[in-house]
Amino acid sequence: MFTGIIEERGEIVGRDDLDRAARFSIRGPLVTGDAGFGDSIAVNGVCLTVVTLDDDVFTVDVMDETLQRSSLGRLTAGAPVNLERAMAAGGRFGGHIVQGHVDGVGEILAISPTEHWTVVRVGIPADLAKYVVEKGSITVDGTSLTVSAVGEDDGRDWLEVSLIPTTLAETILGLAAVGDPVNLEVDVIAKYVERLTTKSAETDPKGA
Repeated sequence: MFTGIIEERGEIVGRDDLDRAARFSIRGPLVTGDAGFGDSIAVNGVCLTVVTLDDDVFTVDVMDETLQRSSLGRLTAGAPVNLERAMAAGGRFGGHIVQGHVDGVGEILAISPTEHWTVVRVGIPADLAKYVVEKGSITVDGTSLTVSAVGEDDGRDWLEVSLIPTTLAETILGLAAVGDPVNLEVDVIAKYVERLTTKSAETDPKGA
């Protein structure tokens, strides 16, 4: 499990395309400091398993489904990435519950800087819109953020997040441009609530 508090901005230093898979080599001096074989590290919000370690570079294997269902398939050498180690049992819970399971890929529609923060509008897949609420939590490229607004334009659902200078400086969101894809993970609690209420309605359709 993760919390969406990015620990460092790493870099893809190599990519080997395999049969329906890929192996990425990623530089991350902080996250490799105490990492070992089999440990979990979230890369742009995707939970991946450490395969090898060499100084400050670790490798991960990414299967075809993950490449297709996230933005990782677009990554090449030199790309910056958000990195977070799995949460330690006694660690601080600074963000929200993040599983590292991407629900869909959004698209940055607009970036609006202001004096003290930057508002980013993200287009979201229609099937995820029901899980996103104003002031709720959303994970964007692995970063735990608060939804500042939701809406729909021309039949397309969107959400907005407001990024402080620290978030812009310490995560890849500060390097993002309009049109860029972003990995989205909705709040898992919303999905559990939907599942429970749906099952309850099926069991007792009259609500008795």
